[in-house]
Amino acid sequence: MTESKFPLDKTRNIGIAAHIDAGKTTTTERILFYTGRVHRLGSVDEGTATMDWMPQEKERGITIVAAATSCYWRRLHDNELFRINIIDTPGHVDFTAEVERALRVLDGMIAVFCGVGGVEPQSETVWRQANKYSVPRIAFVNKLDRVGSDFFTVVQQMRERLGANAVPIQLPIGRESDFKGVVDLIEMKAIYWVDELGTQMEFGPVPEDMKELAMEYRQRLVEVAAEQDDELMEAYFEQGDLTPSQIRQGLRKGTLSFKVVPVLCGSALKNKGVQPLLDAVCDFLPSPLDIGVVRGTNPLTGEVIERKLTDEEPFCALAFKIQTDPYVGRLVYLRVYSGVLKKGESVYNPGKDTNERIMRILRMHANYREDVDEARAGDIVAVVGPKVTMTGDTLCDKAHPILLEQIEFPEPVIFRVIEAKDRAHEERMVEALQKLVAEDPTLRLRYDQETGQLVLAGMGELQLEIVEDRLRREFGVQARLGKPQVAFRETIAQEAIAEGRYIRQTGGRGQYGHVWLKVEPLPRGAGFEFVNQITGGVIPSEFIPAVEKGVREAMEAGVLAGYPVVDVRVTLFDGSYHEVDSSELAFKLAAEIAFKEACKQAGMILLEPIMALEVLIPKEYLGDVLGDLTARRAKIKGVQELTGNAVMIEAEVPLAEVFGYATSLRSLTQGRGSYTMRPSHYEPVPMNIAERIVLDRGYSMSYYATSLVGASND
Repeated sequence: MTESKFPLDKTRNIGIAAHIDAGKTTTTERILFYTGRVHRLGSVDEGTATMDWMPQEKERGITIVAAATSCYWRRLHDNELFRINIIDTPGHVDFTAEVERALRVLDGMIAVFCGVGGVEPQSETVWRQANKYSVPRIAFVNKLDRVGSDFFTVVQQMRERLGANAVPIQLPIGRESDFKGVVDLIEMKAIYWVDELGTQMEFGPVPEDMKELAMEYRQRLVEVAAEQDDELMEAYFEQGDLTPSQIRQGLRKGTLSFKVVPVLCGSALKNKGVQPLLDAVCDFLPSPLDIGVVRGTNPLTGEVIERKLTDEEPFCALAFKIQTDPYVGRLVYLRVYSGVLKKGESVYNPGKDTNERIMRILRMHANYREDVDEARAGDIVAVVGPKVTMTGDTLCDKAHPILLEQIEFPEPVIFRVIEAKDRAHEERMVEALQKLVAEDPTLRLRYDQETGQLVLAGMGELQLEIVEDRLRREFGVQARLGKPQVAFRETIAQEAIAEGRYIRQTGGRGQYGHVWLKVEPLPRGAGFEFVNQITGGVIPSEFIPAVEKGVREAMEAGVLAGYPVVDVRVTLFDGSYHEVDSSELAFKLAAEIAFKEACKQAGMILLEPIMALEVLIPKEYLGDVLGDLTARRAKIKGVQELTGNAVMIEAEVPLAEVFGYATSLRSLTQGRGSYTMRPSHYEPVPMNIAERIVLDRGYSMSYYATSLVGASND
């Protein structure tokens, strides 16, 4: 049987996701080792991990880009062979887009939790992302050999913080440094790893001191499995128990319907628990056939289309990642949903209305490439050839067009001016930056007309520092980043109405545009709404899109301090036109005038991004760290005592106040503190700080809403 024709029901497309430092990459390395994909154990700490192939990843010991690979596993309990396509994702919040796009194309997920840290902020983020894309998942509680680890606490946190029906299918044998194996609750036997590499497993009876606890948890497990299926429930009532295969059947059904999350445990670093985890991937996570269909729209008619995930259907695939490879050029990663893609074929991009030729098809193993002649339904591959296809685009058979759902990415919250070392580097820098922006949809590059500078925006300081580093190493461009700046936003405080007229008469045909607009504040995060209430031909319908375009352009430039305007509804309710002189340009300019005037009357508020911050420190530094956070305008949400001598501070803090916080925290805690941070929401800036920002940018406070009417629209 060729690899490309591997049966779909024995194929698993999975991602491994978690909070930073929970052990995702180490778990992936062990999976590759035990499946025989690699023959030497890689180490994140030593910079030898297969999946962390970038120099920046090796140096920092973190995952920056999602890496794909494939491996094969023979299931322990029946020796059946499965193919597992894996994407290892980053845990750092700056690279959350990598997780977003991976989960968009995957069928299942292993959520890894640290046995000490439990459910951490990024754990919640990836869980929400998995909910968004309806990805079934299993959980692996890792690092149970660490001091302070507690399997049962982590399971409870999953239930409380994630709302998951977390069902242990294993229990740990021993705690912390005494952790030596697991109790398999399905088979009711103990599994021990007896050699250092974890390749030799011994099976035995459940330890005497754990029998009562194991029976209690197995009873719960059997009940949960029985609840998923009427036939299993009937068997349970008749027999008082279920067989291992019946338990797996029930858990699989519960996992695929998002009613159950099976929980396993181990220590990937100590080579314990990974083989049963692979079995659980095969037992409980879906195959492409379980997903059944993919839905999209007909780009010509807009009607909803369903495609079965089989080779027999017309070809369609989603481009979920762009990567610049120094040897083969532009790589486009595809998840093939239906049909067969052959090397040399031409495919259709309905979003760009263009044809793309597929020159090469590659199976990826991190940054290693293997040429194949075709890709089939269920495959994850990279292709060489597409020139205009971007992340989120659909590729399909032109005779059967379909447009799959796009991938949504968060807006950047931080920006920095970027400059080349000299003119010789400038053109190469812009070209390299365009490639990097194409790779990462959370990066934005724009030219500031006022200052004549290039501005690079992203999700955090680390992300932009990585860009600077990659420019130097990969593209040979010497560039420097300016001081970090915050992506402030503006909004209105209350309703207002304004008129916009653009009338020019210059001898020949003139320009005439006239509109009345109403602006209203929307709740935080609602974005922008345009409402057209024109009836009876007061303004011809062909000019309405120009009005909306004018409003959008005015919103980008801002009114108070030149920052984009957000969370506003704009209603076009009146106006007039001239049969000869009216034009799209005139109505666009009239709309800009009306919008700015309405905003001035409504009063403007400056908004700043607020970050959710978690700081982990030894208890003796609590007072100093709290004092420092208060000085940074932080709102302390809670202080939680952890096992040992540690405390966790939960806070919300303005992004403007946490630049360089890592250095400050190290100083306050003698290097023993750590923190994680993620974007939370936008809030109004205090007036004294807003005044400084507005005046520094050369604007006036004349239109500032001193009463902050509507500022509480959260």
